Amino acid sequence: MGAIEDYVARIEETCGEERDFVVVFKYDKKGEVMAKILQKAKVEKSISRIIFELTFKDVSFRLYGTGKAIFRNLKDKDELKNVLSDLLL
Repeated sequence: MGAIEDYVARIEETCGEERDFVVVFKYDKKGEVMAKILQKAKVEKSISRIIFELTFKDVSFRLYGTGKAIFRNLKDKDELKNVLSDLLL
């Protein structure tokens, strides 16, 4: 079993009132990441299997087929890492 760092290339925080985080997954792990997330999270909406609106443990986020995800309204990076850990490990 790996660590989050095995899957995540970088994490960026957005500006503005809401605390959103952009997570870019490693290119070579993109397929594995998407499969794990889609298996565990609830799909609210899907657009041509390229963009997925998902929820997991009351966290709303969007997953893109390019290997990027945007997590909305999280308190801090630690909360994001907990969610990613539950989704990926």
